[in-house]
Amino acid sequence: MLAELKECFMEAYDDNQDGKIEIRELAQLLPMEENFLLLFRFDNPLDSSVEFMKIWKAYDKDNSGYIEADELKNFLRDLLKEAKKDQDVSEDKLIEYTDTMLQVFDQNKDGKLQLSEMAKLLPVKENFLCRSVFKGASKLTKEDIERVFALYDRDNNGTIENEELNGFLKDLLELVKKDYDALDLQEFQDAIMRGCDFNKDGKINKKELTMILLALARHGTDDDAQPGAGGMAGANPLAEIASIGMKALKLQKLRVRHFVTRTLGTNSTTTS
Repeated sequence: MLAELKECFMEAYDDNQDGKIEIRELAQLLPMEENFLLLFRFDNPLDSSVEFMKIWKAYDKDNSGYIEADELKNFLRDLLKEAKKDQDVSEDKLIEYTDTMLQVFDQNKDGKLQLSEMAKLLPVKENFLCRSVFKGASKLTKEDIERVFALYDRDNNGTIENEELNGFLKDLLELVKKDYDALDLQEFQDAIMRGCDFNKDGKINKKELTMILLALARHGTDDDAQPGAGGMAGANPLAEIASIGMKALKLQKLRVRHFVTRTLGTNSTTTS
């Protein structure tokens, strides 16, 4: 009976299926009024990292790159208002909730939440870039690229910029780094934009996104072909991802130049 009970319990609460019950999983057993945020987290995942970055920007008031205790408290207060529970929670109780959330999600115990920690508190439904099609498992189609572009170009203005760009880069960064903060994201953005922002406008258009995704898919194929390779978690994965876009662009330019030279050469011979 104990074995059966354990199996049922793990099936119900072991969300990440690691054979253990973490604090965040165990918290589901708490009453609704003591666990409103965690239940919100499980039941209402964000549509994409674009929404996440908008929330991050809204509550990181001092632009420190962290959600500090007071900023987290403001976030919880607004969430309680949205759930129409703010009348039931005193300021002391709100401070207690804030401390509890920090204890649960502040993994490095520095008293504030970095990007990756906040991302665990407010997860998105899916990191679309984790799909096998972007890891070399199958051919990347025009429809795949259109789908990704539409996912991040939320205002439909033809470019991925601002929070859209931050959301895209956050998803890309999560492929290579588990724990990251705002400085990591900024350094990653600088590297990616140096290698892939070909028109230097600080945005990603569809052609530039295509080059990044093709490079990403090609990198996945290379990893699969090399047993024991470190893949994207290798020695310098951030620089590697940034550089493969530039390498792909140079290769494309060489192909175009070769095609033009060959075509013009043929036409010149024919004309003469």
